[in-house]
Amino acid sequence: MASVIVLLAPATATLQACRISCPLLLTSATSSHQQQHQCCSIAATTSSLVSCFWGSRKLSSIARLSHAFRSCVTPDRPVSSGVLKSNAQQLSTAAVAAMSGTPVRSTSILVVGATGTLGRQVVRRALDEGYDVRCLVRPRPAPADFLRDWGATVVNGDLSKPETLPAVLVGVHTVIDCATGRPEEPIRTVDWDGKVALIQCAKAMGIQKFVFFSIHNCEKHPEVPLMEIKWCTEKYLAESGLKHTIIRLCGFMQGLIGQYAVPVLEGKAVWGTDAPTRIAYMDTQDIARLTMMALRRKDVERKSLTFAGPRAWTTQEVISLCERLAGQDAKVTIVPFGVLKFTRVLTRLFEWTNNAADRLAFSEVLSSDVIFSAPMGETYSLLGVDGKETTTLEKYLQEYYTQILKKLKDLKAQSKQGDFYL
Repeated sequence: MASVIVLLAPATATLQACRISCPLLLTSATSSHQQQHQCCSIAATTSSLVSCFWGSRKLSSIARLSHAFRSCVTPDRPVSSGVLKSNAQQLSTAAVAAMSGTPVRSTSILVVGATGTLGRQVVRRALDEGYDVRCLVRPRPAPADFLRDWGATVVNGDLSKPETLPAVLVGVHTVIDCATGRPEEPIRTVDWDGKVALIQCAKAMGIQKFVFFSIHNCEKHPEVPLMEIKWCTEKYLAESGLKHTIIRLCGFMQGLIGQYAVPVLEGKAVWGTDAPTRIAYMDTQDIARLTMMALRRKDVERKSLTFAGPRAWTTQEVISLCERLAGQDAKVTIVPFGVLKFTRVLTRLFEWTNNAADRLAFSEVLSSDVIFSAPMGETYSLLGVDGKETTTLEKYLQEYYTQILKKLKDLKAQSKQGDFYL
């Protein structure tokens, strides 16, 4: 058991150090040390049995599996006794795969958050380029059948349940983490606790590459929980020793469809602020394309890259562009920056609105006098990419409105035709 404690110490110590440097992440411990010892016993017993039957030559791979299981069940990440048997079975399955001696192919990728706006584009791009893609998806009522239809393998797992992670990582060469928490969840559940568990397991299982998506200039806004968590995760990943690439993003063009493009077309109100914030939005298809290029280059390992669109836009400029392309005026409601800031302070006064306050803090930054953009010349040169191939916001929205207006015209024509025959 002494060796178990030694293996656990580095990950736990690093986590505590990161929490000290990130005050918003400090929480009280609510774990059970008895459960930890039970889990460690399962892992240690598995390792001992394997060494008895297969000798020391196979011990290294099993030790990684045992370490993965222990790392994911640290004192501040307990597991209920009801799932211990299930965890042991998963570890046993992973052990069988590890003992086969089959080398992990460099084309084997696990995409975490594969059903999201960015994740699905990464999956599609990786499949198109010939990678074997495994998608980590939470158990859900509506299965992610579209991922299977594309040719990916879908496996159930949950970052908020670390015991589900080790078996999922067996046979994986590269992890691409596109996941983020759902709006109804506390921000730290997935974006901090879940990411720490994933990094711990990836390190223990010998994952060769880890790609993490973060937010541009996150270190400059510690007052925003999500941005502070991203910054802390960057540091935690760097200290893990994993070969990694951090990709910082400014904003998705896809997010503008529901926020501005559709409401303008439907004549509904759109919300804006009076702040001159500029954001260099990027098409998630371009982000996926550049990500796969970065994945193949060794000179970007242990580096941070920022992906930004060709131009930074203010809210008013985006709305004006939508008005021009839709051919109608928008009903704009301006929210003064001071009102947004006051609302955030007010929601902090009530426990049940803390999560809303955290997200308002992010909105507050996006509504302040900042620019979310970065020069891309060096990045394009490093990746061997022609910057002219990157989609502009004008082109993206033009294609959207062209398709939508054509569909509306066709539906109107069908409706008139039906009325004629009636």
